[in-house]
Amino acid sequence: MTSHDVVAIARRQLGIKKIGHCGTLDPMATGLLMLVVGRATKIQDLLMAEDKEYVGTITLGSVTSTQDKEGEVLEEQPVPDLSREEIEAAFEKFTGDFEQIPPMVSAIKKDGVPLYKLARKGKEVKRDPRPVYVTSHEITRVELPEVDFKVDCSKGFYVRTYAHDIGAALGCGGHLSALRRNRSGKFTLDRAITVPELKVAPAAELQKALISLAEISLMRGA
Repeated sequence: MTSHDVVAIARRQLGIKKIGHCGTLDPMATGLLMLVVGRATKIQDLLMAEDKEYVGTITLGSVTSTQDKEGEVLEEQPVPDLSREEIEAAFEKFTGDFEQIPPMVSAIKKDGVPLYKLARKGKEVKRDPRPVYVTSHEITRVELPEVDFKVDCSKGFYVRTYAHDIGAALGCGGHLSALRRNRSGKFTLDRAITVPELKVAPAAELQKALISLAEISLMRGA
């Protein structure tokens, strides 16, 4: 399921065409997908610009074409008996302000064409590094070759690239094998509804679940 699929379900259930989403989730990802309905589409860019929190898993020892488990394995290496300190040191390299080179499988456009469409044709083009930042991270589990983590990051941050780059820093490569978005700005999973609920809920019930523009303004301290 894609983020656009979720928007289509919401349009059908609410009977409203003017619905957008605030930041695509990769098909393999789970967690929070914010939808904006009606007049709220005017603040879509504002909401998309806020920091995000993700939890995920890096699988070390294999590099893939998409930097996640959906891609073709390009390279495999044995995973050394890494200490937690060595793994932490690799994560520390990607803390604060730094630059990422966006993956080929992304929605960024080159001459008007999304990179993922070029990637499907086997093409690779030069991508300019983009400034991003990580405000905090936490390693929550180490069971090699897997490492679980939590990261608070900026808009435009590619967690797949983060996993790929940490694997490279550890000298054995790696890819993202699980991803969940827990937070976007002030919005968390606490008031979210599931896609199965969205598919069957009456429009009146969904209307009650919406967060009003007035409440959003208060949440953001505006």
